[in-house]
Amino acid sequence: MKDFKSYSENQPENNPPQNSGGNGSTASYNNTVELAKVLTKAMAGKNEGQILHTIIAEAERGKREGTLTNADLDNFYNALAPFVDGFKRRKLKEVIIRLKGI
Repeated sequence: MKDFKSYSENQPENNPPQNSGGNGSTASYNNTVELAKVLTKAMAGKNEGQILHTIIAEAERGKREGTLTNADLDNFYNALAPFVDGFKRRKLKEVIIRLKGI
């Protein structure tokens, strides 16, 4: 896995963000879906602990470098939360809150 932002850098420039009427955009949603695809591919064959460690390490690096925003973290949470059970969703939320504090 390179970093959280690399997935959006590969998006075509001729697709400007479109307002979806909510508090996000279609482009933002599409970027988040692409992030989930990249993460899935990068994490194939790894156990849950390794995956969580990698995600946290990359997110911490992105926050410290200023390349990962709290909005990016929210989008990441919103994209993954529906795919995990209640306990894992709470754990993911705790990690996101911790990362936002960096």
